[in-house]
Amino acid sequence: MSTAMAQTPSSSAASGAATSEPAASATPAFSPLYQQIKGLILQSMQEGEWKPGEAIPSEMELAARFRVSQGTVRKAIDELAAENLVVRRQGKGTYVATHAEQHLQYRFLKLMPDSGDRAGEGPAERTVLECKRVRATAEVARALALRAGDAVVQVRRILSFRGVPTILEDLWLPGTAFKGLSAEQMTGYVGPTYALFEIEFGVRMVRAEEKIRAVGADSAQAALLNVAQASPLLSVERIAYTYNDAPMELRRGLYRTDTHHYRNELS
Repeated sequence: MSTAMAQTPSSSAASGAATSEPAASATPAFSPLYQQIKGLILQSMQEGEWKPGEAIPSEMELAARFRVSQGTVRKAIDELAAENLVVRRQGKGTYVATHAEQHLQYRFLKLMPDSGDRAGEGPAERTVLECKRVRATAEVARALALRAGDAVVQVRRILSFRGVPTILEDLWLPGTAFKGLSAEQMTGYVGPTYALFEIEFGVRMVRAEEKIRAVGADSAQAALLNVAQASPLLSVERIAYTYNDAPMELRRGLYRTDTHHYRNELS
């Protein structure tokens, strides 16, 4: 196998193979070859060639496609797996990661019961209070890389565990990508919400950024969460991104922490 320099994603779309020509300015020539191959694989996932839950070609097939060694492909896939973008299944191959996977369902939900037994408390019970199309405020537009006044879908819901309202969430989603999303869809889907977004709208959330602070519940929030006014809550603001760092969700959640805690792992 040749280990010639792979093309950048923009140029590879035409040929689908690596060449010895210098890379375009978008990808400096000194970019490691395996990272360029990683970018080409990621581009195919972004363009929907391989959808969430589907298998990608084998390392041998990808090596032939990009005219590089299997070792180079393996290193690219290692990084994609470490970033939870693909999942290796022993004896079966490598698959595009999906939020429907059991071990990924709670990837972005860090609220844990104090008992530590998330499985024991069962899935969240979702009550959708509203789901409507509105015009994006300047703040929402900025978070979602839209223009003020663009259409967004606004959702307000309560997540309960064992009948206890625990999380009050407001979500804003780009109106074009989530056209047709309804309260009935969000209420009726039994799996993770991000899996619903994958299946019905072709949007996969691959990473998120969060801001966390302590706040006191106002009267309306206290009533919805069944706590006393001014009770301490954890405010979590999240922007979730799909491939190519495109923001696809702004989410603001208020978490009760009298029976739960926010757990994160740092490394």
